[in-house]
Amino acid sequence: MDRMEQRKYLVEVEKAKEAIDGRPSTGPVYRSLFAKDGFPPPVPGLESCWDIFRMSVEKYPNNPMLGRREIVNGKAGNYVWQTYKQVYDTVVQVGNSIRSCGVEPGAKCGIYGANCAEWVVSMEACNAHGLYCVPLYDTLGADAVEFIICHSEVSIAFVEEKKITELLKTFPNSTQYMKTIVSFGKVASKEKEEIEKFGLAVYSWDEFLKLGENKQYELPVKKKEDICTIMYTSGTTGDPKGVMISNDSIVTLLAGVKRLLESVNEALTSKDVYLSYLPLAHIFDRVIEELFIQHGASIGFWRGDVKLLLEDIGELKPSIFCAVPRVLDRVYSGLQQKVSTGGFLTKTLFNIAYSHKFSSMKKGFAHDEASPICDKIVFNKVRQALGGNVRLILSGAAPLSNHVEAFLRVVSCAHVLQGYGLTETCAGTFVSLPNELPMLGTVGPPVPNVDVFLESVPEVGYDALSSTPRGEICIRGKTLFAGYYKREDLTKEVLIDGWFHTGDIGEWQPDGSMKIIDRKKNIFKLSQGEYVAVENLENIYSLVSDIDSTSKYHNFFL
Repeated sequence: MDRMEQRKYLVEVEKAKEAIDGRPSTGPVYRSLFAKDGFPPPVPGLESCWDIFRMSVEKYPNNPMLGRREIVNGKAGNYVWQTYKQVYDTVVQVGNSIRSCGVEPGAKCGIYGANCAEWVVSMEACNAHGLYCVPLYDTLGADAVEFIICHSEVSIAFVEEKKITELLKTFPNSTQYMKTIVSFGKVASKEKEEIEKFGLAVYSWDEFLKLGENKQYELPVKKKEDICTIMYTSGTTGDPKGVMISNDSIVTLLAGVKRLLESVNEALTSKDVYLSYLPLAHIFDRVIEELFIQHGASIGFWRGDVKLLLEDIGELKPSIFCAVPRVLDRVYSGLQQKVSTGGFLTKTLFNIAYSHKFSSMKKGFAHDEASPICDKIVFNKVRQALGGNVRLILSGAAPLSNHVEAFLRVVSCAHVLQGYGLTETCAGTFVSLPNELPMLGTVGPPVPNVDVFLESVPEVGYDALSSTPRGEICIRGKTLFAGYYKREDLTKEVLIDGWFHTGDIGEWQPDGSMKIIDRKKNIFKLSQGEYVAVENLENIYSLVSDIDSTSKYHNFFL
């Protein structure tokens, strides 16, 4: 096969449908080529998020699981690790302590704070005892934490020490439901006094662990269809929506990602290392960490300061690096600045190496075959800045600029992949493939666990049946959410006949990858009856340097 021969990474499973009874036409239903003989079967005995962790503890008890940098005399030192068995023992303690507070299976448990070992331990304790894990975060607005606690009826909350003051701002309304607060660290006496005034119990982490000593509670049976987490996501208007995600959604997603990585010879192993810095409160990082746990791999936490991120990367030496475009934009800008200030010889050498390697990659060569000598002499410095071991860089949460993606594909000496998904689809729905340069600027083909079709949007000329199919992306599969908590009305608007309507406009590419081109809600009807795509106006306004642009799409792995 010629190196540049295009391969369509899709298989058709249902025919296209013409418009009928006022319903728009729909394109063919496709799924990943890697699922042509069916979606990957579930692992025997793996039915819940608790099983993911439990089975890995049995298989990899002494593997390093969770690590944080040791602080010695105010300076950050090496990563120190807890093994899978050590984490498991703490999870058992925390679970017993939760139950000793009178919290029963099916209750809602809030977790509020930056990524850390205690966050994961609290989450796994929820998984063990059949509690709904409800991440709390304030980026949705000052009132969002209070709303989430009250709407989901959180009865116990685990909270980062420095976030306790924020939690107090939700009083007295939240105290109608919340009865216990557990700090990831200590509790200041003033805060303790304030919390106890409202009749709540409050514990430091060490105090809480002692509550469960000499107590043992039988773990409830967990079913695939049980909800394991409610993740709140912002709507375009109104209050945040609680997306109910089942055990089956996460287990199905992991099976699909595993099949995908194995199909492109990039399978995860127990030796892989991941830097945890993207918020665990969002589905993107949650499922990535579940994936690493499933493989007995290692998760190291950052120190919480973006200025120290590269230093943490250098110490941890991750093999997989997940990022949002803002982080990768900073990496790009920093590298460009170094090149431009490095003198004539440095700049010339870099530009020649870049042009040569990019040219080879355009001819179809894999990134590690395109120019080994340029990698060794010029680009190895970039590789070392990312710790020296990164083999996959995955971008999500917003669109990554083409020029940044192309640049990093050349200089990082790693595969740079862009993905797309929503909280409602349990994150990964599409992801571009290694060594497929034509997929630049796309989010790749579907992950092998979903079916996808495009639905025409005739009022603005998006036709799913045209030679260049365009339309609203619709998704079907077990990864889909179970509905919006207490909002059946909103659920019915987007879940129709088993298909989730994303609201995003996509365009199929000849190789089977998807390009996101618009947002359905960005289309407005003017008083004179004309339709206007706000996306086009944004693109025009963004040419003006004084106008600050915000993220165009919000569904890239949110």
